Amino acid sequence: MAKRKRLTPARPEMFAKDGAAPSAPGHDMDLLRLNLEPPSEPPARRNSTPPIADMAGAAAAEAAAAEMAETLRAAREEGRLVLALPRAEIDAGYMVRDRITVDEGEMTTLVESIRARGQQTPIEVVALEDGRYGLISGWRRMQALERLAQETGEAQFDTVQALLRKPEQSADAYVAMVEENEIRVGLSYYERARIAAQAVEAKIFVSEKGALLRLFHAASRAKRSKIRSFLTVVHALDGYLMFPEALPERLGLDLARRLEADEALGRELRTVLSQLDPDTAAAEQAAIAAVLKTGKTAAPSPAPSGDEVVPGLHLKRHRNGSLTLSGPVLDEALQQKLLMWLKDQK
Repeated sequence: MAKRKRLTPARPEMFAKDGAAPSAPGHDMDLLRLNLEPPSEPPARRNSTPPIADMAGAAAAEAAAAEMAETLRAAREEGRLVLALPRAEIDAGYMVRDRITVDEGEMTTLVESIRARGQQTPIEVVALEDGRYGLISGWRRMQALERLAQETGEAQFDTVQALLRKPEQSADAYVAMVEENEIRVGLSYYERARIAAQAVEAKIFVSEKGALLRLFHAASRAKRSKIRSFLTVVHALDGYLMFPEALPERLGLDLARRLEADEALGRELRTVLSQLDPDTAAAEQAAIAAVLKTGKTAAPSPAPSGDEVVPGLHLKRHRNGSLTLSGPVLDEALQQKLLMWLKDQK
C-alpha cells in the first residue's frame, strides 16, 4: 500500500496577529492569495473556433453570395425578374403597333386603375444597343402612366415595371405583341392585316404569307384566310380610311373581293375618301357601300378642299390627326420629293 503524505499545519509566522500580511518578505503569502482570491476581471476568452473553420465559413458565405448574384442575373435575362425602369428610357415607337386607335373609355379605366392601385402588370421590353429599351408590349400602360405623370407631376409615374425579354429574332417581338392584344382586347381584321403588311415592309418577314403564319399561328385557317383578304384593303386604302378598325368583316371581305376584280375601284375609292371628313365610322362605311353598290362615286367630285399651301396644292387636316395633300401639282415628281424630305427628318 502506498504511503500517504501527512499534511502539516501552516506555519504561524505566515499570519500576523492583526490579520495583516507579515512584514518579512517572501512569496508564501502571495501564493496563498493567488490560490484563495478570485481574479478581479476574468481573463480574455480565447477564440475556440479553429482557423480552418473560419476560412470554411467565409468561403461558404462568398459562394452563397455569388450564387445569389448569378440567380438574379439569370432571372433578369430570362424575363423572370420585374425591373423598375425609367419611363424616359423606353422607346415606345420601337415597333410598329398593331392597334390603330385606342378606345378612350378603356384608356380612362386603365388610368384610374393605375392611379388607385399602381401598375399591376409589367410591360415587356428588349434591351437596345444604346442602353435604352424598346417596347414590345404594354403600349397602353405606357400611355396611361404618361398621362398620370403629366396630370399629377408625381415621380412614381415616371417609373415603369417591366420584364426584360430577349427575343432570338425581331419576329418574336411582333408575335408577343400580337398575342397580348389578341388576348386582352382583340384586334379587328383590318388591324391584323395591317400589322402583317407593315412587318413585311420592315423586313421582319420575307413574305405576307410567312407573316400571317407566324403572327397568327394559333388562328384557324379560315381566320387567316380572312386576314389575307383584308390585306387587299390595307394595300388599297391604308391612310385614306378614318375608321379602319371599325370596318365590319362582311363589308371588308366584299370590298376586298371587288378590289381584286377591279383595279380602278381602288383609285375611285381613294378619291372619294380623300374628300370626306366623316365624324363617324357609319358615315364612312355608308360612302364605301354606295361606291360598291353603284360602281361609281356617290357624288360628283368636288373641288379640292383644305388650305392652299402653294398654288395648286391643298392641305386638309382630318379629325384623327392625319393630313391629306391634293391638287393638280401633286404629281409623281413632287410626291418623291416629299417622301425624300420626310425620310431626311428621321
